[in-house]
Amino acid sequence: MTRLVVVGNGMAGARLVSEVRARDKDVQVTVFGAESWQPYNRVLLSNVVAGTMVPDQVRLLDPAWYADHDVTARLGVEVAAIDPEAKVVTTADGHAEPYDVLVLATGSEAVVPPVAGAERAVAFRTLDDCQEILAAASEARRAVVVGGGLLGIEAARGLAGRGLPVTLLHLAGHLMERQLDAEAGLVLGETLAGLGVVTRTGVVVEEILGGGVRLADGETVEADLVVLACGVRPVTGLAAAAGLEVARGVVVDDELRTSDPAIHAIGECAEHAGSVYGLVAPAWEQAAVVADLVTGADKGARYRGSRLVTRLKAKSVELAAMGETHVDEASDTSAEVVRFSHRARGTYRKLVIRDGRLVGAILLGETAAVGTLTQLFDRGGPLPGDRAGLLFPGLAGAAVADSPVRMPDAAKVCQCNNVTKGQIRACWESGARDVEAVAAATRATTGCGGCRDAVEGIVGWLCEQEGVSA
Repeated sequence: MTRLVVVGNGMAGARLVSEVRARDKDVQVTVFGAESWQPYNRVLLSNVVAGTMVPDQVRLLDPAWYADHDVTARLGVEVAAIDPEAKVVTTADGHAEPYDVLVLATGSEAVVPPVAGAERAVAFRTLDDCQEILAAASEARRAVVVGGGLLGIEAARGLAGRGLPVTLLHLAGHLMERQLDAEAGLVLGETLAGLGVVTRTGVVVEEILGGGVRLADGETVEADLVVLACGVRPVTGLAAAAGLEVARGVVVDDELRTSDPAIHAIGECAEHAGSVYGLVAPAWEQAAVVADLVTGADKGARYRGSRLVTRLKAKSVELAAMGETHVDEASDTSAEVVRFSHRARGTYRKLVIRDGRLVGAILLGETAAVGTLTQLFDRGGPLPGDRAGLLFPGLAGAAVADSPVRMPDAAKVCQCNNVTKGQIRACWESGARDVEAVAAATRATTGCGGCRDAVEGIVGWLCEQEGVSA
């Protein structure tokens, strides 16, 4: 009997364990989680800060799941060392666990900038961090969030939604500079301003004080609560100490094996072909590959990398960014760029096209084009000649692929879980009459949650067609 040990019980580790059990009930599975919580959906923590969800609603597995599926889960237990020669992991409390296959799913840790007084702030990364932020927010009069990336924006929007005046401080010249160009960053900042978040870009935080933040130019921004969202770094110390190859992350091949063939790595701690992925969809794709290999369900399974679609999960802010979004149009003549900007309405749309195929896009503000463009980007298929119809579905007779009527069954609705419209239709035909039932059967909506409206639309349309109640 294969002894599988998983180090890390977050979104990648928990998914791997469930994928293994779905394929094989005989593999002996032991999982260690440094956090004492049941595995939870880290992507939805901003909803907990905003108060639109409670911790129980972001849980990935029911507490009884482990016993029901014969999985040994040691929560709140940190693995301190790996002995690759003996094939044993040792925990901080001295327990030794042997393995035949070891999977590292240690994830990432929050980056805390080396500024004076950093201990006075709260890093936003875990459910414990959420609870600390919420406790402080209940008594605070104003808040500062340091970091204008995805997580920082979600934290700032969540706190503003609780009625706190929020100032968002960002070192770069515009928000989400990795995913957005300067104009999109500007439009996003203006959208946030309308929701109670004041954005300051191009500023350097020099010290965190008891009552706020001091900037490099000497200015003090007052705050009772300071939240750090300055990025994350892969947790690789355990792997490095065991002699595994480590670069930015734990280096893996297409089988997600490390430099030791008995050890795999998945999720945010893994580096594949030079890329470390910080989103949930790649982690879950990797978990499926390793589950196939460990159980023998598909010995030919390989991971070839992921095409990333970033979705901002903040109430009243619609944003999707994918692929290549930064193009030097003055020098790069091979790229065709199509854009539309309407700052007064908080709308910005940009397509980057090469050889007649979509290689990048930014979609900010309410737009019916998100589903269509995500499908075109994901498939890499040829684009229609009417570029305006891509940005404005419905104009000049353009097909609206987001409409459940016209969306092909092969269209991918849930990017995180690779669920198509056809799968949702089949699920509905088997008796699933609401989103929760579809989610239980397909896992659609259980990742970033960005596809929930689309799934609701498809289920509603199917019910309407058949004259049944949703």
